[in-house]
Amino acid sequence: MVDVLPLVEARLRTALGEPDARAAVTFLGTDRIEVLRFHEGDIVRYATLGMSAQPMADPTAVLADPVKGPRAELVLSVRGGLADTDKVLRPLAVLAASPQVEGVVVAPGASLEVGEPLWPGAPFTSVLVAEPGGLVEDLELDEPLDPVRFLPLLPMTPNEAAWKRVHGAQALQERWLTNGTDLRDPSRRSVPLD
Repeated sequence: MVDVLPLVEARLRTALGEPDARAAVTFLGTDRIEVLRFHEGDIVRYATLGMSAQPMADPTAVLADPVKGPRAELVLSVRGGLADTDKVLRPLAVLAASPQVEGVVVAPGASLEVGEPLWPGAPFTSVLVAEPGGLVEDLELDEPLDPVRFLPLLPMTPNEAAWKRVHGAQALQERWLTNGTDLRDPSRRSVPLD
């Protein structure tokens, strides 16, 4: 078995630079999840490291395949200095552990619910998983391993999350685009949904 995490960290460093902080969280019965913090101008990026150690298993499968299956890490980008966004470390680690804990496969278009504000005073309790490939390129692994995809997370207000459940991820993203929503604003209001 190849240890993919050093390769994943190298890809993150190549794409985002050197992390200026890192924290680790371990939940009972799961592998350790780290969250790395990167600064680029006024943008702060948080990236998980550890979610891709094992492939995500189909929750309907009788036995999880230890080799084949999708692998991913999560990346959240916010404007720095406007909120205490460093408190997002634990919620991000919880989301990254969800494939191991709940047997979910995290994929673009999915909603991930935290159940509490992402950071103190945040108007967001969930995130929309966006398409990978923009900020951090997929990391190809040797066959038969699937590549590691770096999935951007877009914070959603409870109203946006409810609207997305009815209308779909594409419709919500179009609504954000039409309204010029700054998805990196850590204290933005919900996009108009009427």
